[in-house]
Amino acid sequence: MQISGNTILITGGGSGIGQALAEKFHAAGNQVIIAGRNAANLDAVTAANPGMASMTFDVGDAASIEAFAAGLVAAHPAVNVIINNAGIMQIEDILQAPANLATTEATVATNLLGPIRLTSALLPHLLKQPAATVMMVTSGLAFVPMVATPTYSATKSAIHAYAMALREQLKGTSTEVVEIIPPYVQTSLTGDHQANDPAAMPLTDFIDEVMAILASDAKVREVIVERCKPLRFAAQQGNFDQIFATLNAPR
Repeated sequence: MQISGNTILITGGGSGIGQALAEKFHAAGNQVIIAGRNAANLDAVTAANPGMASMTFDVGDAASIEAFAAGLVAAHPAVNVIINNAGIMQIEDILQAPANLATTEATVATNLLGPIRLTSALLPHLLKQPAATVMMVTSGLAFVPMVATPTYSATKSAIHAYAMALREQLKGTSTEVVEIIPPYVQTSLTGDHQANDPAAMPLTDFIDEVMAILASDAKVREVIVERCKPLRFAAQQGNFDQIFATLNAPR
């Protein structure tokens, strides 16, 4: 995709990776619309970035998505890029089944069904644009799962597979599919500890590398920063068991 001149929707744009991407794309000369559940967070971001717009919706609710998609196209008919970034990540103890199912089902609704539903709702509009992009934010955990977050890891793996299949089905159309695969990044996804964990990649460094990759390769399919490559290619490099053990070692 071209990194300027677009009208871009970013879900989960009120914090973390979504906010950082929104600010970078906004500064690069795009009309950016951020969306999510927390209106106060969205308002704070748009206030700090004049010209950026926001809309509220619940990515985990099918009816909310349908209404949101219709409202988005009506308010921003030039929208040609969607970045499916919104997600939740929670610790699960499967041995507590079936008590863990509430977390499991919420994670699937937000991380897997949400992006699929939103993409489906907006795809007819995107296919009418001269050039459009569906971007999925997955995770290195799609390739080497974290034992403590089994459903999160599974949903990211599923979205990776969905992105691959969607890309192939859209071959020959005006709409491309790009996947961003983050490593462990300093955000509040799992709480304040992650946001301040020195073992996590600084958010600014991650976003800068992502934007550099997008700028250098307009046809890129997977945006993989160097720090995430050991996870992404563990199976191909033959060291999956070692990476899996290291990732899941007690701390």
